[in-house]
Amino acid sequence: MNYRLVCRLLSIVCLIIGVTMIFSLPWAWPAIGHRTDENFQQFETRGFLGLVYSIILCIISWAILWRIGRKAQGELYRREAMAVVGLSWIVATVLGGMPYLLAGASGKLAVRLFDSHLLEPQVYGQDVAPLTPEEYALVQPLVMAGARGLSKERLQQEFLFRYHEITGDEAPPRSLGEVFDQLTELPHWHGALIAPGDEPDAPIDRALNYRIRPVAMNLADAMFESQSGFSTTGATVIANLEDPISMPHCILFWRSSTHFLGGLGIIVLFVVLLGQGSAGKALMRNEMPGPSKEGSHSRMQHTAWTFAALYCSLNLLLTLLLWLLGMNFFDAVCHAFGTLATGGFSTYNASLGHFYQVDPVSGVWIEYVVIVFMILAGSNFTLLYFLAIGQAHRLIKDIEWRYYMGIIFGVTIVVMAFGLVYDDFITDPETSAASEVSYALRYGLFQVVSIMTTTGYGTHDFDQWNSFGRGVLFLLMFVGGCAGSTGGGLKVIRHILFHKILFLQLEKSYHPTVVRPLRLGGKPVVDPDLQTNILVYFGIILVLFVFGWLAVVTLEPDVTWGSARQHTEHKLIDSATAVAATLNNVGPGLGIIGATQNYANFTWWTKFLFTALMMIGRLEIFAVLVLFVPGFWRSR
Repeated sequence: MNYRLVCRLLSIVCLIIGVTMIFSLPWAWPAIGHRTDENFQQFETRGFLGLVYSIILCIISWAILWRIGRKAQGELYRREAMAVVGLSWIVATVLGGMPYLLAGASGKLAVRLFDSHLLEPQVYGQDVAPLTPEEYALVQPLVMAGARGLSKERLQQEFLFRYHEITGDEAPPRSLGEVFDQLTELPHWHGALIAPGDEPDAPIDRALNYRIRPVAMNLADAMFESQSGFSTTGATVIANLEDPISMPHCILFWRSSTHFLGGLGIIVLFVVLLGQGSAGKALMRNEMPGPSKEGSHSRMQHTAWTFAALYCSLNLLLTLLLWLLGMNFFDAVCHAFGTLATGGFSTYNASLGHFYQVDPVSGVWIEYVVIVFMILAGSNFTLLYFLAIGQAHRLIKDIEWRYYMGIIFGVTIVVMAFGLVYDDFITDPETSAASEVSYALRYGLFQVVSIMTTTGYGTHDFDQWNSFGRGVLFLLMFVGGCAGSTGGGLKVIRHILFHKILFLQLEKSYHPTVVRPLRLGGKPVVDPDLQTNILVYFGIILVLFVFGWLAVVTLEPDVTWGSARQHTEHKLIDSATAVAATLNNVGPGLGIIGATQNYANFTWWTKFLFTALMMIGRLEIFAVLVLFVPGFWRSR
C-alpha cells in the first residue's frame, strides 16, 4: 500500500470540503437567508463561527495529510484507489459533521412524550415516572410547541383544555405555576424545563415563554446527519428544521450542500478538477455504484466533466423552475440539491408538503416538477447526455431505462388501486370521485418515484396507507434507480441480470447439456465473472440487511418505541425498514422513522451503525468492506 500517495489524495478531499463550506457562510446574514420573521433579523453568529471553525479544521487536515504525502511516488493502482474512495467518505463524514457540532445545532427536545400520560416519558433519554393528568396537560402543549414554547396565557388555555380532555373535570386542583414548579424540582426535569426569564438572552419570541430545552447534537448525531447528506440518504435526526435558533440557515444550507457534493460524487469532482490520468478510471469505478456501461467518451476525465456539467445544469434548471413556482431562492436551491442528488433533505418539517399547505396551486405544480426531475436523477446520466445531444432513441432503447419506467408506472397503478379501495388519499368523505383519483395519482406517483429513486421526499404520510401499499414501498427500497445515476439502492440493471441468471440456472437444472449465454438487450454478456459478481452482490446485501436488522433489534432498547407493548410490538418491522432505508439510501421508513418521524430517538450506537450502512449503500460495497481486511493494508 502506497500510504503517502493515499494521504496526498485524501488531503485534496479535505480541501474540497473546506472550500465548499465557504459557500454556506453568506446565508448567515438575514437579508440573504430569506428570513422574514422579525424576531430573527440578526446575524447567525453561532452558525457562522461553526462553519469558520470547520473550515479551519479542513485546512489543518489538508496541511497534515499533504505534508505526509508530499513526496509520494508511484502510480495509483487498484488497491490505492479503493483505499482513497473508502477513506475519503470517512473523512468527508467526519469533517462534514463538524459544523453541526461546533455551531451547537439542536436535534430534538429534551422531553419525549408518548400518546398517553400513563406511559413513562423520556427526559434526556432516561425514563421517568408517569405523569399525572395535570403534569401531562402542562408538558404536552410545550412538546408540541417546540423550542419556542408558549406564553403564560397561551399555556394556561392549553393546560385547562388538555386537563379537561383527560379527566373530564373543569379545573385542576393545582395551578399552572404550582404544577410547573413541582415538576422542575424533580432531578431530570429540572434541566429540561425553562421558565419565563430563566434565559434573558434568548430571542424575544421565547424569552418570556415556558419552554422545553433543546438538546444539542452529539457526535453520533453529527456523523449521522453528515453521512446522510453525502450518501444522499436524506434520513435525519433533526426534529425541527424551521427554528433558526436550533438550526441556523447557514448550517441548513451546508446540510443541503452535502447532498450536492454526494450526488455529484466527491471522487467524480476530484477527477474533474485534477484528472489523475489513467488513475481516474480506477477512482470512478469504485465511486459510482452499479455495473458499468459504455461511456459517452473514451477518456474518463472527459466523462467526469460531462457528468458534472449535466448534473450542475439540471440543478440550475430545477432551481429556476422552483423559484418561478413561488419558492424563495434559498428553498429553491436547497430542494434542487435534494432532488437531483436523490437525497431528500428539505428546509421544512413537512418536506415538500409544506408548499402545498402554503399555496395548493403552486404546491401541486412543484410536486409534479419534482417528480420529473427525480425520474431524471434516477436515470443513467450517460443516457441523459445522449438525450441532451438529440439522441433520444438511445434512452428509449435502453433496456434498464424501460424496466425502470415500467416499474414506476406499474407500481403506481397498483398503489393507487389499493389506496382508492382503502381511502388512503382522502380525509373528507364528500370528496368527489374525480378529485379522489387526482389525489391518488399525485400522492401515489410522487411517493413511488420518491422511494424508488431513493430521494425520500414526502407530500403525504404513507405510513398511514394500507398494509399492502406500505409493503410495496418497503420492497421498492431494494430496487433503486439506474446504474450511473445519483439514485441509491441495488440498481435496476442488477435486478434484470439477477432474474436472467436465476432463469438460466433454473433451465440448467432440467437441461444440463444446454449452453445458453446470458443476454442483455439481445446481446450476449461477454464478462465471464458478471454472473458471479451479481450473485455475490445480492448475497452481501442480504447478509448486511439481516445482520443489521438483528443488531438493531438486539441492541436498541424497547423504550425507543415506548414502554407499553402496543409500541414495542412494532419493533421488528420498524427496525427492518430502518436498516433497509439506510442501507439503500432511501431515508424515511415505517413506524417511528416514517414520513413524519425521524431517527433522533435511536441510541448513539445504533446511529453509528446506520451511518456505516449509509456509506456502504452509497459506494460499491467492496470499497468499504476491504478497509476492514488486514491483508488489504499490507505492503505489496
